[in-house]
Amino acid sequence: MRFPLVCPAILAISSLPTSISAFAPRNRHHPIKPTTFLFTSALESLADLTILSIDSGCIDTVAKYAKTGLITDATTNPLFVSQAGSNGDVRYEKMVMEAVTYAKTKTCAQDGCDIPDNTLNLAVDRLAVNLGKELVGLVSGRVSTEVDIRLSYNTEASVERGTKYAWLLLVSFIIGLTLIVFSFATSARSIIAMYEEMGVPKDRILIKLAGTWEGIQAAKVLEKEGIQCNITLVFSFLQAAAAAQAGAYLISPFPGRILDWHKKQSGKESYPPDADPGVLAVKRMFAYFRKYKYDTICMPASWRPSRGANVEGGDVDQILALAGVDEMTIPPPLLDSLSSIPSTVVVRKCDAKADAAACTDPDFALTEDSYKTYWDTDDCGKDKLKEGIDAFTIETEKLTKILIEKF
Repeated sequence: MRFPLVCPAILAISSLPTSISAFAPRNRHHPIKPTTFLFTSALESLADLTILSIDSGCIDTVAKYAKTGLITDATTNPLFVSQAGSNGDVRYEKMVMEAVTYAKTKTCAQDGCDIPDNTLNLAVDRLAVNLGKELVGLVSGRVSTEVDIRLSYNTEASVERGTKYAWLLLVSFIIGLTLIVFSFATSARSIIAMYEEMGVPKDRILIKLAGTWEGIQAAKVLEKEGIQCNITLVFSFLQAAAAAQAGAYLISPFPGRILDWHKKQSGKESYPPDADPGVLAVKRMFAYFRKYKYDTICMPASWRPSRGANVEGGDVDQILALAGVDEMTIPPPLLDSLSSIPSTVVVRKCDAKADAAACTDPDFALTEDSYKTYWDTDDCGKDKLKEGIDAFTIETEKLTKILIEKF
C-alpha cells in the first residue's frame, strides 16, 4: 500500500503557586467546553480553545505571561540555552557557573587541564536543566528540554556521548536497539535524573528529540519508561505518523518553515491562511491523530505570515488558522500581537470530531525500511529537517565555546 505524503482563558489568575509540587499536570487534550466569559483579546479567546505554551527562555517574559493564566507551558531549544549562556544577567551567569562546576565535579575534570568532551557535554545538558528548572517554577504545565541536537545523525559521537557520562546518573541498557537510539535514550535519562535531583518530577518535563527515525524510536523506548517526549522539527506527515505510532506524547510541527519551503518551490509570495501549505500539513496530522485515536498531542510551533509580511495582522495568520488544535507554542512577539487584536478574529478551525471524520489517510504501520523508503521521496521533510538540525547544531557549538571560557 502506498503511504501518501502530500495532502491534495482561561481566566487570569493573580498569582501562581511558589513550589513545584503545587503544580499538577493536566490532561493531554484541551477540553472543549462552553463558556460565557466575555473575552476582549484574541489571546484570551485562543487560550479558551487551545493550550498555549510560550516559546522563550527569558525568565522575566515567561513570568509575565504565566501570571496571566493564559500560558501554561514553556518550550526551550538550543538557541535559548545559548542565549542564557551569553546573557550576562547575574541570574543566567549563576546557572552557567553551576553547570560548569557540576560537570567538573561529576567527571573529575581538573582546573588548568584540557576539557574532556564528556565534561563539556555534561555542562551543556546541565545548563539546559538549570534553565528548565527556573521555567518549571513559573508555569503550571510542562517544560520541554532538548537532548543535544548533535546526537541526531552522528552515530559515533552519540555512542561516545552516551557511554562516557551517563553512568554517573543512570545506568541502563536497551537490548536490540541501534547505538544511536541507545545514546538518545541515555542522554534523555540523564537529563531527567538531573531534574529529579533538583526536586522536579519527570511528569513536569518533556524531552525534546529531533524528528529523525532514530529520535522517534528513542521516544518509543522512553515513553515506555514513563519519560514523556516532544518530537520536534516535524515537517512531514510521515514524521508525525511515525511519532504517533511510537507513542510520543507530543509533536512540534513547524508550519512556518513548511510554508517557507513551498513558497521557494512555487514562487508564490502569499497564500490564504486556510490554504497555507503549513496550515494544511498540521491539520492533516491533527486529523490523523484524532481519527485513529492516538493520544499524541499536536503542538505547532514556528510561525510565518500566510498573506505576506506587509499585511496587517498577517503575523498571526497561521495561528488563527489552527485555532482549536491541541496546543501551540508561541514566541512573545506573537503573544503580544494576539493580545492587541480583538477576540472576534478567533474562530475554531480545528475540531477533533469533524477533522477525524474528514481524514482519508490510512493507518499504515511503519517499519524502518518503509519509513526510509517514503522519506527518500519527501523533499520538504528532508530539506527542512537537515536545515533545522544544522541551525540548532550551530547554536550548540556557540554554547560550548561560551562554556569553555568559563572553565
